[in-house]
Amino acid sequence: MIQDTVRRVSGPEFASPIVICNQDHRFLVAEQLRAAGAGNSKIVLEPVGRNTAPAAAVAALMLTANDPDAIMLVMPADHIIGDRKAFLEAVNVAAIAAIDNSIVTFGITPTAPETGYGYIQRAVATDLVGCYAVERFVEKPDRQTAVGYLEDGDYCWNSGIFLFKAQAYLDELARLEPAMFALCKSSLCDGHADRDFLRLDEKTFAACPSKSIDYAVMEHAQKVKVVPVDMGWSDVGSWLSLWENSLADIDGNVSSGDVVMHNVTNSYLRTDGPMIATVGLQDVIVVATTDAVLVAHRDAAQDVKAVVEQLERSGRHLHVHHRKVDRPWGSYDSVDSGDRFQVKRIVVKPGAQLSLQMHHHRAEHWIVVSGTAKVTCDDKVFLLGENESTFIPLGAKHRLENPGTIPLHVIEVQSGGYLGEDDIVRFEDSYGR
Repeated sequence: MIQDTVRRVSGPEFASPIVICNQDHRFLVAEQLRAAGAGNSKIVLEPVGRNTAPAAAVAALMLTANDPDAIMLVMPADHIIGDRKAFLEAVNVAAIAAIDNSIVTFGITPTAPETGYGYIQRAVATDLVGCYAVERFVEKPDRQTAVGYLEDGDYCWNSGIFLFKAQAYLDELARLEPAMFALCKSSLCDGHADRDFLRLDEKTFAACPSKSIDYAVMEHAQKVKVVPVDMGWSDVGSWLSLWENSLADIDGNVSSGDVVMHNVTNSYLRTDGPMIATVGLQDVIVVATTDAVLVAHRDAAQDVKAVVEQLERSGRHLHVHHRKVDRPWGSYDSVDSGDRFQVKRIVVKPGAQLSLQMHHHRAEHWIVVSGTAKVTCDDKVFLLGENESTFIPLGAKHRLENPGTIPLHVIEVQSGGYLGEDDIVRFEDSYGR
């Protein structure tokens, strides 16, 4: 979906994207941008999430530093837009409206009395065809109210996509949320480059109020416009919406991965790990990863966040820490662990290398499954091929590299009294960690 979002604005009329993301997702985002052919994008790292208003402010500050008249399109990276042509036509209308410092949002032509979206009531039409003044923004309604909005015809779903002059947004933010504006400016000024990333200053950015663009600016701005558009949009805010936007079989099922079904209808079944076998079910969602399994009724798809809240309250970390972890050089998957041992599957991208490091509390065995490994162990440097292995003693300086042209797959067996990721002393690192 990140790649789709980037490619949606890949034409000559668009500049390279600025991507705002959490620092924990930096390597995943960088890899997705590279795969989308947008490796020259700017990636800004938030130390903590502070919603969309501060994120947009940081990007606007970066743009106005080089171009005071820059026009900025704000898009979440998790939306589906089926009709790119209609989207681009709406963007062109909004860009004209933004010239007079209007803050423009995109309203989605509603197809059902949806209660999961906010609504925008449009007012009179402007002189610009396809653009309207905004009467009001409305919170997520109950079903009866949503039916009334649909019958009225003047209401759109609030897409959360915006277009405005970067300076116009900053002017409104400074007027409406002066503390947020000042803290965003400070966090950018006090931030620092970290290889291909820009890290915002943690202390000042963490002090920012956490507000959306809607709450902080749109609902109170002086010149707000809406461009209604029917563009096959979905914000994919739940597993149900993912089912609705996927190609189903003749029984209404959407499946991905190793799935076996018998007498199952209108369900979403996905596995990234073990096989899923389902019998005699309808209207269910089953999602299996290497970490956990979710089973839910389709009507309760929006309640998954309640499970996450339970995990947070109980002190568990499954919603934060996962078996598979992305790194700038590739990834690792924690296959098994027990008393004084841990087994990982390590994948190193062609030409990439891990840091030169050592451990105080563990030794390691490396077995090459496929590809070629270049191994440094103290003063020795040597190559390993498929089915070959080596032992890294506790306290030895070591490094794993992939000098080949295909991914390197290695099984790593750790043994020792402490196996945490913080038992790493780095001496050299290509990624500045």
